[in-house]
Amino acid sequence: MEATEVHFPVLLREAVDALNIQAGGVYVDATLGRGGHSSEILRRVGSAGRLIAFDRDPRAVELGLERFKGDARVDVVHSQFSLMENVLTSALAFGSVDGILMDLGVSSPQLDQAERGFSFMRDGVLDMRMDTSRGQSAAEWLDVVDEKDLVSVLFELGEEKFARRIARAIILSRAESKIESTLQLAKIVAEATPRKDKHKHPATRTFQAIRLHVNQELIEVSKALPQALRMLKTGGRLAVISFHSLEDRIVKRFIRKHSTPNLPPKNIPVKESDYLTPLVAVGKAIKPSSAEIAENPRSRSSVLRVAERTDVSLSVFAEVADA
Repeated sequence: MEATEVHFPVLLREAVDALNIQAGGVYVDATLGRGGHSSEILRRVGSAGRLIAFDRDPRAVELGLERFKGDARVDVVHSQFSLMENVLTSALAFGSVDGILMDLGVSSPQLDQAERGFSFMRDGVLDMRMDTSRGQSAAEWLDVVDEKDLVSVLFELGEEKFARRIARAIILSRAESKIESTLQLAKIVAEATPRKDKHKHPATRTFQAIRLHVNQELIEVSKALPQALRMLKTGGRLAVISFHSLEDRIVKRFIRKHSTPNLPPKNIPVKESDYLTPLVAVGKAIKPSSAEIAENPRSRSSVLRVAERTDVSLSVFAEVADA
């Protein structure tokens, strides 16, 4: 494996511990990456266990097939995790999975390889697609996007306060020549930003916003969480690692919504069983230790949230059943 593909799995022990691995269980790694979390799951699940690992990145799938070649316990699937239910139900029943792990966002190898176009620190083709085999690249999108829509993406997904200025600069620049490289875009953004953050590159938020849009990352998470809930068996665990507030907010709200009973007003006689919930939150949000941050600074913004499936039927939760 090349040096640029070295990857430190974030919150490795904490995330796999959170799954409460059972020997012989069935587990899903929804974001295979370079296989760090998957390897630890397999180490604990025993010879009779099973792991289904998803990734939309063809390179991650290629390396995963190589890494786990000959291990009959593992199925590596080239797919976005928002389609996990379709894949899983072809071989498994609803409510048959013991644990699902999601490690959201972009991986270190993707950031470190200039040709992927994720980083404003390295010159490369402005791609940003996690799945390089399909879809519209960042350069292709920037070439056609309406200015109003660009402002919206930069403001909503990048939380960029200078969204209007930056969008205008991008539109003016592309009228002169196509924006095709990462450093070309970073320069445009930097020049359009009137006030720079002391410890943050001016293109940070713009690159984040475009990446999230190109890959529809927040939509992917919103689609995948209800599917995960439907696939988990009673006592099964959902563990999700997020890296910024937009992702974490979706996860936090989902867990809260499905673990908080919709209690009626006081003094109304109802059975407690009518207000049980399909999830229960497990502990508080977990963040990396100072030792992990020192070893892998990119882990510093990560947050792990965990929930456990209860024995409550989902039939009364229409928003889960129909999502």
